[in-house]
Amino acid sequence: QVQLVESGGGSVQAGGSLRLSCEASGLTFNNYHMGWFRQAPGKEREFVAAINWHDGSTMYGDSVKGRFTISRDNAKNTVFLQMNSLNREDTAIYLCARGPLWRGFTSAASAYDYWGQGTQVTVSS
Repeated sequence: QVQLVESGGGSVQAGGSLRLSCEASGLTFNNYHMGWFRQAPGKEREFVAAINWHDGSTMYGDSVKGRFTISRDNAKNTVFLQMNSLNREDTAIYLCARGPLWRGFTSAASAYDYWGQGTQVTVSS
């Protein structure tokens, strides 16, 4: 049974940092791309970042480029999201997701087949 469990969310003031973790179980971790998405109340799910299994390359949503960094530790079956220079617009539930290799390395949420429950990030000014 595939499980993705996020942690590390919380409340932070604008300009601060948080590091999210997503621990995966029930899958061969290094056979999948992994992505982070976020969803704010009343808004559609937004792509944040993804990391390519094969070569470790990364991609980011325009709103987080230069501030967020995605990384993974295959030995620990964990993917991370380092978030710096947070602002109020980053407030959302952050979810990690598994992307099967055959669907390609993509920012499209529809290509990811398993999702975690999410962790809340709240940024106050």
